[in-house]
Amino acid sequence: MTEERRYMLLTGASRGIGHATVKLFQSKGWRILTVSRQAFSEECAWPSARESHIQADLADLSQIDRLAATVCERLPNGKLHALVNNAGISPKGPGESRLGVQGTDADVWTQVLNVNLVSTALIARSLMPELVAAKGSIVNVTSIAGSRVHPFAGVAYAASKAALAALTREMAHEFGRRGVRANAIAPGEIETSILSPGTDELVAAEVPMGRLGEPREVAETIHFLCTEQSSYINGAEIHINGGQHV
Repeated sequence: MTEERRYMLLTGASRGIGHATVKLFQSKGWRILTVSRQAFSEECAWPSARESHIQADLADLSQIDRLAATVCERLPNGKLHALVNNAGISPKGPGESRLGVQGTDADVWTQVLNVNLVSTALIARSLMPELVAAKGSIVNVTSIAGSRVHPFAGVAYAASKAALAALTREMAHEFGRRGVRANAIAPGEIETSILSPGTDELVAAEVPMGRLGEPREVAETIHFLCTEQSSYINGAEIHINGGQHV
């Protein structure tokens, strides 16, 4: 008998950690469905990328039902083995400046919370039957900014990531009895194309390991949380930051 093909839905797949996660899971034999607000990009060069892509703007919560229905149509056995909520936005002010409380208006709060937090809950809610059928795993991508003031991440982003950690605990409590585990990872300074100026100085001053993290290292942790090797881990938040949080 051949092993059942496993399916993962990944939001925020267009770059950085998302790219690395797709490549790693595909190398392990998973089939990946990806979501981003952009149309398919030819830069996504992994196998089956075009037919696996679903365009949806998570800031518009009215799109969640359509997104979930599209995902269900693409699951041949009605099973979703992993839901990885990696989508996240952190708007900047003039000159890429950090947005604090005074500089963040209601529209920014709504956009950030919808993408980084509320859509995560609604996607899990809509796809719960498929997750239960697979005894699947949910992995939410929080951030070191959710537990400490960060010089680059704005207030709305930080608040949304702190709330996402709380949502992860709620999911673990509510879904665990149905066989679905929920955990979070909290990356620190990871080497991607969207690093802010001054990150090198921050790493030198605050990261005990003295280097940036690699997207592959984050992807490996996500994969671990979606496999039997982590079968009794539920409601955890794993720091991936070289000791920056200590």
